[in-house]
Order: sequence, then C-alpha cells, then structure tokens
Amino acid sequence: MVDLSVEVGPVALSNPIIAASGTAGHGAELDAYMPLCDLGGVVAKSLLCEPWPGNPAPRIHSAGVSMINSVGLQGPGVKRWRETDLPTLSRSRATVIASIWGRSVDDFERAAEDMAGADIVALELNVSCPNTHRGGQMFAHDPDVTAEVVERTAVAGVPRWVKLSPNTDALVDVARAAAQAGAEGLTLVNTLLGMVIDVERRRPTLGGVTGGVSGPALHPVAVRAVYECHKALPDTPIVGVGGVASAADAVELLLAGASAVQVGTATFSDPRAPMRILDELRRWCNAHDVSSVKELIGEAHG
Repeated sequence: MVDLSVEVGPVALSNPIIAASGTAGHGAELDAYMPLCDLGGVVAKSLLCEPWPGNPAPRIHSAGVSMINSVGLQGPGVKRWRETDLPTLSRSRATVIASIWGRSVDDFERAAEDMAGADIVALELNVSCPNTHRGGQMFAHDPDVTAEVVERTAVAGVPRWVKLSPNTDALVDVARAAAQAGAEGLTLVNTLLGMVIDVERRRPTLGGVTGGVSGPALHPVAVRAVYECHKALPDTPIVGVGGVASAADAVELLLAGASAVQVGTATFSDPRAPMRILDELRRWCNAHDVSSVKELIGEAHG
C-alpha cells in the first residue's frame, strides 16, 4: 500500500489531490459526486471582504481543448460564506482551504480578519487577480505588494498559501518575496491571460473582454513555474495547479517540486475528476514501486 500523505509546510494532508479554487464552488457542491473527506483538501472559491457581483455574461468559453473564463470572482463575501457555506463543508468532513482576494491590500487584511477562527486549515491568498489599487496591475506582478499582502493577512491565524501568476517574468522574485514575508506555501499557477473574439459579431466574446486560460494548455506553463520556483526556493512548499487531468499530470508537478496538486478545470467535464485522479495516482505509484508519494517531490531536479 502506497503512503499518499503529504505536508504543505505545517499543513498535513491525507493525500496530495486538492479540488482547486474557482472550480469546486463555494461549499460542498462536489460532495454529490465523491466524498470530499477522501480528498487531500478542497479550496473554496475566492472571496472578497464583501459581496461582489463579478463580470457580465458571457463568462466562460471554450478555447480548443482548454477553456477561458471571465467570471470576475463573484461571491457572497467572507462573512456570508462562513454563515451559509462553510458549515456544509465542515459537515462533509472536508479538509477546507479558504481563498481570499482584494481590490487593495486593505481588502485582503479585512478578509483575513473576517476569516479568523474559521474551520479551515489554510488560507490561499489569490494575489493573481486584477486589482484597482495600483492602476489595474496584478498584485502578483509586484514583489513588494505581494509581501505586504502576506504580512497583513497574518491576522487570519492560519498558514497562508500565496497563489501566483504565470503572466510575469518576475515570478521567482515574487515567490521569494512571499516566502520571506512569511507565506507557508505557494500555489503555482493561476490562469494565463487570454482573449477570444466572435468573428461573426466582430466583438470580444467574453463580457469581461479578457479572461483566464486554464486546462491542458496551461499545464506545461505550470510545470515550468513549479520547477523554477522549487529550484530557487527548495525549502518553500509548493502546491501545483494547471491542467491536471490525469495521474501523469499530477506526477509531473510533483516531480517538478510540488508537495500537493490541485485539480480544477477537469471537474467541469468530469465532476469526479479529483477522485479519479487520486485513484489513478495510487495505481501509478504501485505500478512504479513508489512506496510513498513523498519520494516523487522534486525528483526531476536530480
């Protein structure tokens, strides 16, 4: 029997497969398809400190074998989520990681304060979403602002994983700044910026004009990001995410240096994808004489 248990810094997980933020809903929606308690964890959809309407429709469109979305982080706000959705997740016995975002550093701090005392094991800081604090630039493109977000969200009182963007050549610098500011983990990576134009209407297809590309097209980018950050910061735990649709995809991210792996876009076509991939991973390890999944972490670095 393979030992699938892993640690992301101080957070112990029964296995490395986690349902990704933005694709697992605000609560226990996926519990109808699999016991969420059997997964390593579930990351709830990113929340602002207050209710947020998101972007106008259309919000999702196909992009070849991948997809592009411009949902715009619609959500009920942290306090409402804790009242209505978190109790359901807790009853499912899921290992819950909350996710927050902000239009400003102050928003992040308020959301973290509102999350204090919640039944969660970690808090994912979604700094790789657009913000209005600095002229529309992503927080995750600026090492100093990212570090400030990490420092000011310590009020949540739980380990923080910082979700970073692949849309910058400063990724390693931002990752280093986050780690030095006290982040207990890095989530790599968020979506790639993209756009789709309706050639019949001759106008952008998405209501938000641009959107985030996810799915198989993102996977090689995620592998590269995990590899580079693990090489530069070998002692900083990483959660890999991007185009994971099979055990082989998950193993690739583990070999690159991830301690755990999130499954996101694959759940849209197969809501049971996280559990399927977990079962495949167990069989893969047995077939390759891997007694503990920890043996795989960072092995591609030699």
